[in-house]
Amino acid sequence: MKKQVPRLWVVILVAFVFCLFVLFQIKKIDLIETNLRITHQVNNFFISIGASHNQTLTRNTDERDGIRGKQPKEEEETDTCAGRYIYMHNLPSKFNDDIIKDCRPLIKWFDMCPFMVNSGLGPQVSESDNTTAKVLTVKTGSWYSTNQFLLAVIFRERMKHYECLTNDSSLASAVYVPFYAGFDVGRHLWGYNITVRDELGIKLAQWLIEKPEWGKMHGRDHFFVTGRIAWDFRRVRDEDSDWGSNLMTLPEFANMTMLGIETTAWANEFAIPYPTYFHPKSLTEIWRWQRKVKRVKRKYLFSFVGGPRPNLGGSIRGKIIEQCLASHGKCNFLNCNVNDCNNPVKIMKVFENSVFCLQPSGDSYTRRSIFDSILAGCIPVFFTPGSGYNQYIWYFPKDYTKYSVYIPENEMKNGTVSLKFVLGMIDKERIMRMRNEVVKIIPKIIYTKPGLVGPEKIEDAFDIAVNRILDRVVMVKMMMEEGKDLQSEHSQVKDLNRLEVV
Repeated sequence: MKKQVPRLWVVILVAFVFCLFVLFQIKKIDLIETNLRITHQVNNFFISIGASHNQTLTRNTDERDGIRGKQPKEEEETDTCAGRYIYMHNLPSKFNDDIIKDCRPLIKWFDMCPFMVNSGLGPQVSESDNTTAKVLTVKTGSWYSTNQFLLAVIFRERMKHYECLTNDSSLASAVYVPFYAGFDVGRHLWGYNITVRDELGIKLAQWLIEKPEWGKMHGRDHFFVTGRIAWDFRRVRDEDSDWGSNLMTLPEFANMTMLGIETTAWANEFAIPYPTYFHPKSLTEIWRWQRKVKRVKRKYLFSFVGGPRPNLGGSIRGKIIEQCLASHGKCNFLNCNVNDCNNPVKIMKVFENSVFCLQPSGDSYTRRSIFDSILAGCIPVFFTPGSGYNQYIWYFPKDYTKYSVYIPENEMKNGTVSLKFVLGMIDKERIMRMRNEVVKIIPKIIYTKPGLVGPEKIEDAFDIAVNRILDRVVMVKMMMEEGKDLQSEHSQVKDLNRLEVV
């Protein structure tokens, strides 16, 4: 007979095992909770990193594309053209294409036909000799004999390739009117009465106001481009002997914005660069050209390209030519009366060999050689604010001393200033700083070939003009909605000091 285990020891053993079991379960629960807590913290950590990364990507994308306003949902595609759409009117051909079909009489005494090729860029410059290859980067195929009056044709071709061009005018923030106003008035400036000069502009005004797009802002969101100076469209009196047309005095065009190679003193006009000879197709071409003009050795202190005229007398141009010829080799004068000043190689060679390029007023405030000289990395010398500073406000730095020299016109006319002395006293360090600033301006004052997109796209003179027009329309629209007076910003308000004061 087996001896029985005392009942007390059984109870103690069972209680001990039970306690161990309970302690194990408690420890297990703590481990699980701890693991869950750690897992939750880790998840939150990675979620926060992901959210931060997504915000960074979204912010970078927004900054790159220029997106404004509230972001769409993730499922929706971002419209990079929001606020940038432009509608181009499909004008009857009599307002543009028909005008340039008969290209010979567009400008009296000058045949424009050879320059109409390549969508207004003109004949392509080929590598005909060693001089051409040395002066221009002709192997790129981006140099053309571009005429200064073909801006409207060049701009229209660029607009056809604008990435935010729309056929739906309800989406458009601005409306482009491809009217060749400069060629219309140019062919009628000599030997025609004012009825003929004004006829096509009046017909276009009537055509525009009958379109649904006009009623949106009564034309204040409309703009057009001309390759002539603004004075050609603001005839003072209705007499045949007076110059130009009455285009910008028409009520309809008084509401529109005009982009031209030179502005007057009215608020709805803005100057954009004259076309140069260089129309690159990539950023790489720009960089190579900028490096070239930075490194070139400059033989002359200053230069002037122009033609002496019998009636110059005591004019500033006459004084400049006198001082240039008497500079003992410091100045290079290209006389356009005996040289072909429509030759890109000759023009660019003069500017590339000069530290400073003189830019006095011509028949009007401005001249095309301002932009040719900047393209060559030559520091412009202005004699009146209306030639540059108060004209190309979208393109030139506000501080004109960074990239140019200003010599008051009256000091040249009365003979109290010596160009050789004033320019020769500028130290080399300042010259280098100014040259660097001039080279930075180059991409802003050229018109690239149409169709550039992606990383090689350049913000050129066309892009800057379009962006500023869009900004202007936004401003005017806000003023209209707030019931403000538009006199100061969008009308025929004349401010002559705008052109004369530095």
